[in-house]
Amino acid sequence: MKIFLINIILFLFVTGIEAQSYISGRVTNRKGESLTGANIYIKNTYEGCTAGGEGQFMLETRLTGSQILVVSFIGYINFEEEIALDNSNLRFDIVLKESSNSIDAAVINAGFFEASDRKKSVLLKPLDIVTTASSEGDIYGAVNTLPGTQTVGETGRLFVRGGDSYETKTFMDGMLVRSPYTSGLPDIPVRGRFSPFLFNGMLFSTGGYSAEYGQALSSALILNTNALPEEDVTSISLLSVGCGASHTRRWDNTSLTISSDYVNLTPYFRIINHNLDWVKEPESIGGTAVFRKKVRKEGLIKTFSSLSHSSSSLYYPDYDTNSDDLIKLTDNNFYFNTTYSDMLNDRWMIKGGVACNYDSENINVNNDRINDIARVIQSRISLIDNMSDYFSVKFGGEILSIKYNQLISEYRNNYDIGYLNNISSVFIEAEIKAGNRAAGRIGTRAEHSSLLKEANLAPRLSLAYKISKRGQLSFAWGTFYQSPRDEYLKFDDQLSSEKAVHYILNYQYQFENRTLRVEAYYKSYNKLVKYEDTDTPYTYGYNSINNLGYGYARGIDIFWRDKKTLKNADYWISYSYIDTKRDHEDFPEPATPTFVSDHNLSVVFKYWISKLNNQLSITYKLASGRPYYNPNNAEFLRDRTKAYQNLSINSSYLTQLFGKFTIIHFSVNNLLGFDNIFSYKYSSEPGANDIFEAHPVKPYAKRTFILAIFISIK
Repeated sequence: MKIFLINIILFLFVTGIEAQSYISGRVTNRKGESLTGANIYIKNTYEGCTAGGEGQFMLETRLTGSQILVVSFIGYINFEEEIALDNSNLRFDIVLKESSNSIDAAVINAGFFEASDRKKSVLLKPLDIVTTASSEGDIYGAVNTLPGTQTVGETGRLFVRGGDSYETKTFMDGMLVRSPYTSGLPDIPVRGRFSPFLFNGMLFSTGGYSAEYGQALSSALILNTNALPEEDVTSISLLSVGCGASHTRRWDNTSLTISSDYVNLTPYFRIINHNLDWVKEPESIGGTAVFRKKVRKEGLIKTFSSLSHSSSSLYYPDYDTNSDDLIKLTDNNFYFNTTYSDMLNDRWMIKGGVACNYDSENINVNNDRINDIARVIQSRISLIDNMSDYFSVKFGGEILSIKYNQLISEYRNNYDIGYLNNISSVFIEAEIKAGNRAAGRIGTRAEHSSLLKEANLAPRLSLAYKISKRGQLSFAWGTFYQSPRDEYLKFDDQLSSEKAVHYILNYQYQFENRTLRVEAYYKSYNKLVKYEDTDTPYTYGYNSINNLGYGYARGIDIFWRDKKTLKNADYWISYSYIDTKRDHEDFPEPATPTFVSDHNLSVVFKYWISKLNNQLSITYKLASGRPYYNPNNAEFLRDRTKAYQNLSINSSYLTQLFGKFTIIHFSVNNLLGFDNIFSYKYSSEPGANDIFEAHPVKPYAKRTFILAIFISIK
């Protein structure tokens, strides 16, 4: 686990328990037409309402002081105005201007579509993440409640539309994050390394994404860090698993944020019932520094750096020897990036950056030692020419240098295996809008790998058409390439890049703060890695390793979000059906991979209790059984686990402690204690009656708890 929600006070500390102010008025367009369903809210708070008939609205709030009033409506430019709340009545007659870019302006909290990446994507804000029960403040935990994702509880990673977790890449301000997850022991889920409050939004693309991004077969999670903060803020967090502190200093055109956290799960595991035999419970320490500087009129330099160290060890059962293996894990991770964006003139925009990610993971299994060292350096630049409101061109390039080494010490033998791969890429995309009803984006990406000695061309296309005022139909097609995983390239550099082709058709309907999204897709896989496994892969590698694997994934995703029907409530429902098979790795025949559930359902419900100053959230997840390998069954991967269920809750109570704004947060994962089984492991040798003995893979605890206190010191 990591410290999370540390900066939640950035948007909640202004919420008090004082007298109320009333904000009322009417929202119209320039023709005088009422905009029923317009969103009216106080920026960075829970406070908001929706315009009713004739565009009228009434918003009551306990907030005081200077605030930003925001009014938004699909197809119109957002209205923002600074207001002073002093327990009085304010009235506004607000006229919204229609956007000539209205197709791209269709924005909702959980997800929206447009002809760009976002048209096929779901956008999550920090508030969505930290108030989603079952996420435990983790970016990837929240994304796993969205359509297209798979429930793979023993890993904590992101699996999208039949793709393995390595097929989803994370990008921060356009730069690749090589190690986005914490390091983990077998069958214990990991978390994301970064707090959601470092970002102003998370863009989750389930496929068909822009040619600007590469080296991802299935999905891209695009994180955009915050711009300059508004003021100085200091926060302290006290958790049941550790503590943390953060300080932000703002100058005229510059800001610096420094934060640190410490986590020690020893007291936690001494209290809860669990099935782990710890020698050393997980312990970690880390720090983050973010520097921002405004240059020229529109330019912004952002520098982000993080450093972390973690260690743990436990006894893990060896079902062949009926004994336990002692596994020790130590991880050191460093990530750094600097990006620059600016408007060169009225038409041209430039974006660029450099990044470095270093990760050293030491694993000791009894007397054997494995040290994985990965170093990634990236530089990229892109230019955007906004020729008009209806036509723009984006082009650029990047160089990605990946160096990987694995140092192995077993018995008296030592091995040093690895590779160096320099991937150079260029891309170009043009976006065309035909009025406010249709848009298209066409582009291509070219990549060259120095290690694989190959070049690939990946064309991509997106189209969108508004078939009604509230409905939109979209289509996307694209080709995607990704280098094979480290575990293969370290043995054989004669492989080729794996390939996937995406076909996506979706429909979205929005009305009065409600959204319905239905998306069908088909993915074909080619050139997947296949091999004949050996008993000692660290020594001898894989037999007959090649790119003859293939597969497909097809399915439908349904998403419904409603912030209108129930006052002070917000809920969404995600359902995904998938049919997929692969013939890859050491599969003897095409089969559904072990990480795939045919059916996945998530229901997220959030309710703000004004009288109690409390935010309540409930999440229910249901997934059909996953395939697992049973050596007692002659049919390959035909057995299924039982269905997975999880009901989680969290509560955030707003109060004051020692005169300082304070949030008391409590969460319970798997409240009802469902007995979930992720998979089964078997002994390598048969026992009585030639039957291989099965051992279920379960969560380390039926329920997990988190108690946290966050204090804001201005």
